[in-house]
Amino acid sequence: MTPSARPQPLRSSPEPSRRVLLTTGSSDAHTWNLVHLQLFLEEHGHSVLNLGPCVPEQLLVDTARMTSPDLVVLSSVNGHGHQDGLRAARALRADRKTRTLPLVIGGLLSISPEGAATRTAELLDAGYDEVYADGTPPTALLRRLADLGGACTGRAAA
Repeated sequence: MTPSARPQPLRSSPEPSRRVLLTTGSSDAHTWNLVHLQLFLEEHGHSVLNLGPCVPEQLLVDTARMTSPDLVVLSSVNGHGHQDGLRAARALRADRKTRTLPLVIGGLLSISPEGAATRTAELLDAGYDEVYADGTPPTALLRRLADLGGACTGRAAA
């Protein structure tokens, strides 16, 4: 696709374009959720680096260090987002260069609805800025991106 053939952003607000690092947890092999979120965010003018499924924690940290995204997004479909998310947050928060990056997680975080409040609290304690329950519309990410303080560097994520 040539640059002139790229769809124009659908954003109607003057919010800055943000750089988003998007992935699943290390055990989640699903990709449709990532493709959907990537296309949605790009249609709204944001730059997305989609690491794809089954991303090991160290690859996530290394990529976040290298790209300095405005937001790191983990999306889960397999029902193990809570476990994967805890490992990912701990790895990102343990690294000097990535510990302050905004970090959110959403999707199917468990295979059972019981204990959802406890899982959410654990994820927030591990370092997530927001935990989105399964079924949260993707517009929640647009609100999160709009609420980010500071100027965007303008550098593309990919």
